[in-house]
Amino acid sequence: MQLTRLRLTGFKTFVEPTEFLIEPGLTGIVGPNGCGKSNLVEALRWVMGESSFKNMRGSGMDDVIFAGSNERPGRNMAEVALTLDNSDRKAPSAFNETDVLEVTRRIEREEGSTYRVNGKEVRARDVQLLFADAATGARSPALVRQGQISEIISAKPQSRRRILEDAAGIAGLHSRRHEAELRLRGAEENLTRLEDVLGEIDGQIDSLQRQARQASRYRSLAADIRRAEATLALIAHHLARGQEAEAERALEAAVRLVAERTGLQAEAARHQAVAAHGLPGLREGEAAAAAALVRLKRGLDELEAENRRARQRAEELDRRLGELQGDLGRQESVARDAAESLARLAQEDAALAREGEGSAGSAEAAAALLAQAEAALAAAEADHGAAQGALSELAARRGALER
Repeated sequence: MQLTRLRLTGFKTFVEPTEFLIEPGLTGIVGPNGCGKSNLVEALRWVMGESSFKNMRGSGMDDVIFAGSNERPGRNMAEVALTLDNSDRKAPSAFNETDVLEVTRRIEREEGSTYRVNGKEVRARDVQLLFADAATGARSPALVRQGQISEIISAKPQSRRRILEDAAGIAGLHSRRHEAELRLRGAEENLTRLEDVLGEIDGQIDSLQRQARQASRYRSLAADIRRAEATLALIAHHLARGQEAEAERALEAAVRLVAERTGLQAEAARHQAVAAHGLPGLREGEAAAAAALVRLKRGLDELEAENRRARQRAEELDRRLGELQGDLGRQESVARDAAESLARLAQEDAALAREGEGSAGSAEAAAALLAQAEAALAAAEADHGAAQGALSELAARRGALER
């Protein structure tokens, strides 16, 4: 493969699209310091897959984008395209279908870069292998930078061996071998992890088998439960059919009952109409009865008031009767005292009579005493009669009140 053309857009100092043709033979670029000769070499290395911004003489990979000047604004994108002649078909199989290969690397500020080969997006590793098979690359000794000759002279044998491998065109094989070794180590690590996983799986087999047995028993029990539920559903269906028949019979009986009750209701409505016809007279009778009831209640209230007054009068008469009976007892006691006094006076009179005519003064005194006693007796008998009359009157009034 041969490099035929280099196109730069917005890369470092090449703000405008710039294209360099690399003709067969020796192609040289001559210019003063600062004209951008080193930028061309860095563009070649960058499009070949350089990933270190330090090797690009910047503090970040975005520094390869044109930052602007006093006369031109900065850019947000940089692109480098390298055209290869693949007429000898020595490119890797993935890119060996055409005679011309165009490798493009594009970077946008703060978004990273992308690689394309003939317009198809590829990985950075694929581009690095492509140039490694061509005995070149971003860090290949085939690209000699400033100060690299002295580094090669003072290099260690391993570095010199790399120069020979690049010259022999086997750098791509070594790169592929290194990648294959990395993949093999990754596969070994995966196998180790797989063995650990298999060990864990072996430890889980017993529990899974127990779970499988439990699941089998569960499926068997579930089938039994479904059959039992189906049987219960069938029984419930038969019971529901029986209940439906009974409900239909009950409905028929209810319909007949409703018909009977409807007839009764019609008869009752007829009787109600008849009763409503006689209702005004009954209401008048009710009003008259209500008026009579009011009068009777009023009379009853009057009778009850009279009865209360009669009971109060009877109680008062009972109290006066008790007082009169007490007075009568006292009068009887006075009468007895008077009778005793009369008897004693009679005895004294007889004694005085036997004694004779002892003294005219004594007879007169005895006569006076006798007259007093008879007067007291008469007064007592008068009081006794009055008390008896009052008692008889009270007894009669009491009887009348009790009646």
